[in-house]
Amino acid sequence: MNYETIIFEVKEQVAYITLNRPEAFNGLNISVGKELMYAAIHCDENPEIRAVILTGAGKAFSAGGDLKFFSGYGDQLPVVLKEMTVYCHAAASRLIRMDKPLITAVNGAAAGMGMSFAIAGDIILAAESASFTAAYTAAGLSPDGAMTYLLPRMIGLSRAREMMMTNRRLKAQEALDWGLVNKVVPDADLLKEAELLAKSFANGPTRSFGIVKKLLNESFSATLETQMEQEARGIAKMARTSDGIEGVNAFVGKRRPTFKGC
Repeated sequence: MNYETIIFEVKEQVAYITLNRPEAFNGLNISVGKELMYAAIHCDENPEIRAVILTGAGKAFSAGGDLKFFSGYGDQLPVVLKEMTVYCHAAASRLIRMDKPLITAVNGAAAGMGMSFAIAGDIILAAESASFTAAYTAAGLSPDGAMTYLLPRMIGLSRAREMMMTNRRLKAQEALDWGLVNKVVPDADLLKEAELLAKSFANGPTRSFGIVKKLLNESFSATLETQMEQEARGIAKMARTSDGIEGVNAFVGKRRPTFKGC
């Protein structure tokens, strides 16, 4: 596929998705949503991809929904938003549920649905220039992109409510203090840090990562016994894979495992 609003490339088993509308602070519209969906499906389905980095071009990660784009639709905006969220939500779902680890490298502002995508990462790296704000109610709108699912799980209901209703803007260090991001790094080091982590994941047991993601995604809605049953089934499933066998044998043999990601 020819991408026009994102850059999508694969290098050394790592997929790079870069939001690429810097003139609009990587604002999201229908075209961006479609292209993110196609890229996310490709990441999910391509066995050669074993880690994914999501970032933004220019000075911002993403300012969220492109309000200038929205304003041109008048009373048809609800129709447009329903179509746009089909694509964006499909992209978010694939990225969150795929086996491959997702690293979000947040450069500059992440607002609205841009913040939703930023916090969808399994590991979230924030540049020192990064900031996070829900932004929706400032425009008389309400959250999307899984923000109401992700944010309370990460920072608690009270703080999530505060961010969504007051549009409080968290700078990078405060986001780290709140548990919203995993690490803050100098702007110049952001992509390098993301690449080091992605390459480490790309050499890891991909299906094992996928089971970890699945178990954590379901842990807030499952009963104790259901969760333990899923854990038992997950570890037994991995024990049947070549990576599971290799991991055990490498540990016993006191050597570094060689995982194939299969």
